[in-house]
Amino acid sequence: MSHLKLMALDQEDLQVISSCCQDAVLKIGEMNYLAGEKRFVLTVNRFVWEKNQAKERRRSVLHFERVNGVKVLGLNRGEPEVVTSLLAVLFEEGEAPGGTIELVFAGDGAIRLDVECIEAQLADMPAAWEAQSTPNHDQD
Repeated sequence: MSHLKLMALDQEDLQVISSCCQDAVLKIGEMNYLAGEKRFVLTVNRFVWEKNQAKERRRSVLHFERVNGVKVLGLNRGEPEVVTSLLAVLFEEGEAPGGTIELVFAGDGAIRLDVECIEAQLADMPAAWEAQSTPNHDQD
């Protein structure tokens, strides 16, 4: 199967990227805001949901362009080795076409990106391996 390479330019596209990144795991230190380039970048180990029966994780890069500012909530940037799980990527429209992209993490963590518009890319890297388990969201 070929590697994913997706681009989001509107809210519907961003929902596709969000579903592909659901349950991606990453270290806090693998997120970077490049203010001079107006870019926010995450390197994640995403669960490959599009492979129905396979349990696979793949190294991927998710980045957002035209980012004017970043707010971190509930995540300690001083602990770069702590692992967290990305649950969703949401968009709240502001003054069109801008707004806020929110990266929602397990444990009530979030990162809010103030963006001029939606411009995101998700690209898989060659590294892939068998996942130990399938993420489970059953509520007891």
